[in-house]
Amino acid sequence: MTPIKQVIGIDMSMDTFVCCVGTINPDQRTQISPHKDFKNNITAFKQFYKFALSQQINEVPQYFLMEATGVYYEALAYFLKSQGARVIVVLPNKAKHFAKTLTIKSKTDPIDAHMLTQMGLEKRLSEWEPPSELMKELRLLTREHFALTELRTDAKNRIHAKTHSYKPGRDTINRLKQQVSLYDRHIKQIEVNILSLLKSDLQIWGKIENILPVKGIGIMTIARVLAETDAFALIRNGKQLTSYAGLDVVLKESGKSRGKTVISKKGNHHLRQAVYMPAISAIKSNKNMKTYYDRMLERGKPKKAGVVAIARKLLLLIYYLWSNETPYDPAYSA
Repeated sequence: MTPIKQVIGIDMSMDTFVCCVGTINPDQRTQISPHKDFKNNITAFKQFYKFALSQQINEVPQYFLMEATGVYYEALAYFLKSQGARVIVVLPNKAKHFAKTLTIKSKTDPIDAHMLTQMGLEKRLSEWEPPSELMKELRLLTREHFALTELRTDAKNRIHAKTHSYKPGRDTINRLKQQVSLYDRHIKQIEVNILSLLKSDLQIWGKIENILPVKGIGIMTIARVLAETDAFALIRNGKQLTSYAGLDVVLKESGKSRGKTVISKKGNHHLRQAVYMPAISAIKSNKNMKTYYDRMLERGKPKKAGVVAIARKLLLLIYYLWSNETPYDPAYSA
């Protein structure tokens, strides 16, 4: 019986990747081959693609499926796309959810490659479209901006500590102040570049203007959220977004906190960081968010849980305003 689809599931890591080849027949029976290992470099990509072509069956569509794990998947995904291959990229939380349906208890690279192959065979998944040049540049700039901001904060904290210490080293303090000045200049220049980049696309800027009136959310927050989600390209709903950010609530199943709910902290930590500090700002400046936060405290929730809840609401608000192309309504109730 001729298969109706072939899927090559790929589990990526920093130095290597593992793949399995699978097919599904019209009667829904699947067959998946043992795994193969390759290096994560351009030479191995060519060897892998040659292998994939050798496995191809006439007239049967062939798909390559991988998770969006950090940056490790990107080089192979772009290479395959340049060859005209059908590439599918799924969010890690989506793959994890599918794995649960298979009752997989172990986690190894070959098992993950097998699971991804099975997922591709059973599910109807959209093909991956690489981020636009604008979005790629935006992610580079926003991550550089965040890194420099962290370095500046560290330098300022060291200045404070040394200033209040016994016999502070003046030369050291002066050098730290020079570092802060340098960071300030670079950060301001990056912010100018980010703003110019966003304004260069009228459609993108029009959507951003719908979000800017939200108190607690600034242009850098919006830029980071868009950069980390490729303008929500892989996001299908709010639940998926909060899970991708690691802001979803899960039940703790071990340790002293067993039975309590905590946020998963899995997924994209850059995205989670992008809305955490704005949440603290929103609690002070946004009446609706403060009302919601105060209600949580009245119910006995810890302050940190309240901040996380506001971060989740801000992220979802950005998503809905962006997706629906709707101007923010100040009467929005939390």
